[in-house]
Amino acid sequence: MSLNIHYQEDFQDRHIAPNKEDTTAMLHTIGVKSIDELIEQTIPQKIRLKQPLNLPKAKSEIEYLTSLKQTASLNKVFKSYIGQGYYDTLTPGVILRNVMENPGWYTQYTPYQAEIAQGRLQALLNFQTMVIDLTGMEIANASLLDEGTAAAEAMFMQFSLRKNQQATKYFVSDLVFAQTIDILKTRANPFGIELVIGNYEEFTATEEFFGAIVQYPASNGEVFDYTSFAETLHTKNIKLTVIADLLSLTLLTPPGEWGADVVVGTTQRFGVPMGFGGPHAAYFATKDEYKRSIPGRIIGVTIDSNNNYALRMALQTREQHIRRDKATSNICTAQALLAIMAGFYAAYHGPKGLKLIAERTHGLSVTLAKSLSEIGYNVLSKSYFDTIQLDLGDLTNSIHKECLDNNINLNYNGNIVSIAFDETTTFEDVKLLVRIFSKVKAISSDNLTVVENVETIIPASLQRTSEYLTHPIFNSHHSEHEMLRYIKSLETKDLSLCHSMIALGSCTMKLNATSEMIPVTWPEFGKVHPFAPADQVLGYYTVFDELDKWLSEITGFAAMSLQPNAGAQGEYAGLMVIRAYHQDRGDFHRNIALIPASAHGTNPASAAMAGMKIIVVKSLENGNIDVDDLKAKAAEHAANLSCLMVTYPSTHGVFEESIIDICNIIHENGGQVYMDGANMNAQVGLTSPANIGADVCHLNLHKTFCIPHGGGGPGMGPIGVAAHLVKYLPGHAVVNINNEKSIPAVSSAPWGSASILIISHAYIAMMGGEGLTDATRYAILNANYMKARLEAHYPVLYSGSQGRCAHEMILDCRGFKNFGIEVVDIAKRLMDYGFHAPTVSFPVAGTLMVEPTESEPKHELDRFCDALIAIRNEITAVEKGELDKVDNPLKNAPHTAAVVTANEWEHGYSRQTAAFPLPYVAAYKFWPSVGRVNDSHGDRSLICACPPLESYMEEEVTV
Repeated sequence: MSLNIHYQEDFQDRHIAPNKEDTTAMLHTIGVKSIDELIEQTIPQKIRLKQPLNLPKAKSEIEYLTSLKQTASLNKVFKSYIGQGYYDTLTPGVILRNVMENPGWYTQYTPYQAEIAQGRLQALLNFQTMVIDLTGMEIANASLLDEGTAAAEAMFMQFSLRKNQQATKYFVSDLVFAQTIDILKTRANPFGIELVIGNYEEFTATEEFFGAIVQYPASNGEVFDYTSFAETLHTKNIKLTVIADLLSLTLLTPPGEWGADVVVGTTQRFGVPMGFGGPHAAYFATKDEYKRSIPGRIIGVTIDSNNNYALRMALQTREQHIRRDKATSNICTAQALLAIMAGFYAAYHGPKGLKLIAERTHGLSVTLAKSLSEIGYNVLSKSYFDTIQLDLGDLTNSIHKECLDNNINLNYNGNIVSIAFDETTTFEDVKLLVRIFSKVKAISSDNLTVVENVETIIPASLQRTSEYLTHPIFNSHHSEHEMLRYIKSLETKDLSLCHSMIALGSCTMKLNATSEMIPVTWPEFGKVHPFAPADQVLGYYTVFDELDKWLSEITGFAAMSLQPNAGAQGEYAGLMVIRAYHQDRGDFHRNIALIPASAHGTNPASAAMAGMKIIVVKSLENGNIDVDDLKAKAAEHAANLSCLMVTYPSTHGVFEESIIDICNIIHENGGQVYMDGANMNAQVGLTSPANIGADVCHLNLHKTFCIPHGGGGPGMGPIGVAAHLVKYLPGHAVVNINNEKSIPAVSSAPWGSASILIISHAYIAMMGGEGLTDATRYAILNANYMKARLEAHYPVLYSGSQGRCAHEMILDCRGFKNFGIEVVDIAKRLMDYGFHAPTVSFPVAGTLMVEPTESEPKHELDRFCDALIAIRNEITAVEKGELDKVDNPLKNAPHTAAVVTANEWEHGYSRQTAAFPLPYVAAYKFWPSVGRVNDSHGDRSLICACPPLESYMEEEVTV
C-alpha cells in the first residue's frame, strides 16, 4: 500500500458541509445534473465573472495559524498609558472562556425570537441596569456601536426633539475626545447642524442652540463640576449630553444627579480587550420621557402566555424597518456580545469590587502625580480620576525615548503629555515611571521616593454618595463557581448554532470556525491601543493591507475602507462618500436617492441620515424592480439624482437580469449606484458589485465573511469603492489614514472593530479563491434544494426566469390567515421542533425568508424541511377541523417543559404532539424557557432594568 505523505486537510471541506453523495442527491431532487447547470440557470450569464478570483492559495488551518502568529509578532505590545477612551483591562477567565470564546454565546442571532433568547435578554437587561445605576439616569438601551457614534446618536436625538426649529447650533466642549468630535462633524453636516467647539466655561447659551456635549472626566483628565453649566443650559431649553467614563462613576457623582439629559460612553474597560479599537459596547442612557426616541434596542420585562416573567426587545424593535426614512436612527446592529461581557464583569466584581478597582486606579494616578511633583515636574492636573497631564517642556523628547526603551506609550501633544492609568496598572508600574522621569532629571535612584499614602483629590462636591448595583444579580456571583453556573444557566436558555441551523434570510448564519476565532484573543491583537505608534502595529497593518486587497479582488473595486463597524454604518459611510463626490464636483444639489420598495429598512434610514431625499421605486408582481418606473424617475430627477440603493441579489432572493441596465440608467442620469452587500454570499467568485455596475458596496463581514453575530453584534460593514471615489474614503482625526479628500470618521477607531477583522482574514486565507467560489455555489445549491422540497407545501413567492432562487427564498404564509394561522404561529411552533424561525415578515408581511448557507449538511436541511412540512400538515388539520382553530399546537406554541409536564393537560392534542412532534426531536430536545411572550403588556408597562424578581412575579400572578 502506497502512502500519501503529502496529504493535508482542506479547510474548505470543513466549512462547506454537503459531501459528494449529498450533493448528488440534492441535484437529483432539484432536477439538474450538476452545480454548474444550476448556476447557469440561476445567475445571468452577462454578469458572470470571466476569470476566477485572483487570491493566494488556500492555507490549512495549522498553516494559517502558524503564519498569523508570525504576523502577530510584528505587533509590539507596549504598556499603554494613552487613554483617550481606550484602556487595558483584565477579562476574568470565567467570562473569557465561557462567553467570549464560547460558541454558545457568540453564534446566537439577535433576540427577535424572544422565547429562545431569554438568556442573553437577561444578560442585556443586566447591562441596562448596570448603566442606569452607574449613570444615575432613568432608562438605557442594550448598547450601541462605540462611544463616538453613541455621542452622535445623542446629538441627533436632541436635534429631532427640539421644539425651536430655528435652533441649529450644537455646543461641543473642546475637551471631548478628538475622535468623537470627528464623528460629530460627519453626522452634523448633512442636517445643517453647526458645531460650535470651545471652552464650556466661556460658552454663552442662546436660543440658537438645541444641545451641548461635554466629557466627564474631560480628555485632559480633569473632573469638572458641570452643575451650573447644566442649569444654565436648561434655562434656555438646551439639552445636555455627557460622555462619561463608567468606571469613574463608582467614585464620581453621576451625571443624572447634576442635570444631564443624555449620558453616553463605552463599557470597554469592563473586561473587554482594547483590540486596536474594538469591538466594544457603547452605552446610551437618558430620561424616561425620551424612551420612544432612544436609538437602538431596549430590553424590557413582560410576561409570557403562562403569566410568568419573560423578556423581549421593547418599543423600537427594528423601527427603521417600520418608519424607514422617518426613523430616528439607522442602527440595526448593537454590540450584544460585548455588552453581555461588560454586564457579567459588573456582576462578577459587584459594586464593592468595581469601587476597589476604581479606587486603586485613581490612587495610583494620585501617587504618580505627587511623586513627579516632588521631583520637580510641572503637573497640570488639579482634579482627576485616572489621567494626569504634565508640561514636560524641553524634556519631552528625553522622556519619550526613555519610555519607548521601556516598552511604554504615553500620550504626547507637543510638550503636554498625559498619562492614563487603568485596571492593569500596578504600584510597580508607578515606580518604573518615577524611575524613568527621575533618570531624565539625573536624579539618583538612591534618592528615589514614591508617595504611598495618598488621599483622593476629587472635590467632596463631586464624590459619589448614592448607591449603585444593589440588585441581587450584582451581589450574588463573586466566586468563580457561582459565576460559571450563572453564565451557564443563561446560556442554556438560548438557541444558537450549537443546537441547529438558523436559516435566517438576509442574515447568513454560517459556520464561525474555531480556527477563525482563536486569534482574536491573542494578546498581540487584543492588548493593542488603537492610537499606538504605527511602527508598533505592523502586524495589524499587514492584516489590513491583505484584507483590503482580497476584498477589493472579490468585489472588483479599487479600494476598501475597513472603518465602518456595522452594516448600517457601512451604508451611511458609502452614501457620505457619494455625497462628498458630488459636492467636490460642485453638485451640491444632488440629493435624491432612488430606493426600491423592497429595500432593507436601513437603506432609506441611512439615506435620510446622509441628508438625502428618498424617492421609492416600484416593484413588479414578480418582485423585480420596475425598470420602467426606475427609468422615469431617474429622468425626472436627473438634475438632482445622487444615487440608487440596490440590493443584489434582490431582497426577494432573485438575480434580476436587468441589473446592468438598471445601473446604466443611473449613471446616464448623473447618479452613483450603491449596492447593499447583505446578499453577497450569492455573489462571491461568480459575479461582483463592480461587474454589475455598482460604484460603492458595503460588506457585512458578520454574514458573508464569517464574523459571528454575537447574539446581536458585533458586526463589521467595510465599504468598497470604484477608483473615482477612493479619495473620499473616511479618514480619522487621531491616526493619519486620510486620503486626498477624506470625509471625517464614521467610527471611533481608525479601523473600526479591528480585532474581529482577523476572522474574515482567516476565512479568506483558508478558503482561497476556489473555496470561496464553491461556498457561493453550495449556498445556492442548498437554497434550491430546500425550495424543491418545500414548494409543494408552501408557495415560494419569487424566483428567477428559470424557476431558481439565489441563496434564499421567501415562503408565502399569508393564505393560512383564512383559517386563523399567522406566520408568527409558524415561527413559534418551529421552536418546539428545535429550530429558530427564518426571517419573519420581511421583506413581505406574512412570509418566511429562508437562507440555509453553505455550512449546513443535507441531513440538517432535511430536518428543517421535515419540520416545516410537519407544521404545514398541522395547518391542514386546522383547516379541516381536525384541530381546533384556537386550541392547537401552533397557537399555543412554544410549549415549555413546565407546561408539558404539568399535572393538568386540557388541550385537544397530546403532550407528545406538543413537545415531540417528530421522532428526531426526542433525541435532542431544546426546551424554550418561556411560553409565548406578551408584547403589548411589555410596552404598556415598560420596565427596562432588573426588577425585584419575587415581587414582580407576585404582582403578575394577580393580573
